[in-house]
Amino acid sequence: KKELISLQDGFRESTESWLTLLRDLKNRGIVPPKLVIGDGALGFWAAITEVFPEAAHQRCWFHKMGNVLDKLPKSQQTKAKSMLQEIWMAATRKDAYEAFDAFLAEYQAKYPKAAECLEKDKDALLTFYDFSAQHWVHIRTTNPIESTFATVRNRTYKVKGAFSGKTIVTMTFKLIQSAQERWQRLRGFHHLDNVIRGVPFKDGIMVKNENKLANNKQSNQDAA
Repeated sequence: KKELISLQDGFRESTESWLTLLRDLKNRGIVPPKLVIGDGALGFWAAITEVFPEAAHQRCWFHKMGNVLDKLPKSQQTKAKSMLQEIWMAATRKDAYEAFDAFLAEYQAKYPKAAECLEKDKDALLTFYDFSAQHWVHIRTTNPIESTFATVRNRTYKVKGAFSGKTIVTMTFKLIQSAQERWQRLRGFHHLDNVIRGVPFKDGIMVKNENKLANNKQSNQDAA
């Protein structure tokens, strides 16, 4: 299940603010994450790379789509949204690459800023293919917590300036703690032990006995 593990106030999502939070987690003994998911906040990614360099990065498709569509005229957005969905809904990484190239071919010449916005995070947008397909719904975006943040923003906006920073953080904690009880449970939780042990996945499917097959093949060649 999903759980809230840390909350701190910070300055505009700066690297230093994120470093403070992540170092605190590390000092508390958290196991280095296999994967981190986030939006385009540069401070977050710089801090993650410094504190947990072994973690893989997955950029949020919800935020990326919004950023790309904002760089297109409204007349193009419906078609572009459909083409973007073809990428992250593709069954395999190969199919996703093909859909990626199709989007760039369609928009790169006329709308280079939109194409550049998508292309610069290509690898980080497709990291989810290295994890169980049953987990994709949870790791392709930060959507599982966006509704919670919306509630927090709504409440804190209405009391802006009415309380101290410490009081606002306390209220935010209680709101998230309450929302946590309604968070969707993880699908495919039985695959988590495989992820933790580093069992490889290809296009969402667990690669079984890869090393054993390679060793058997080598043994057969040696015997021949």
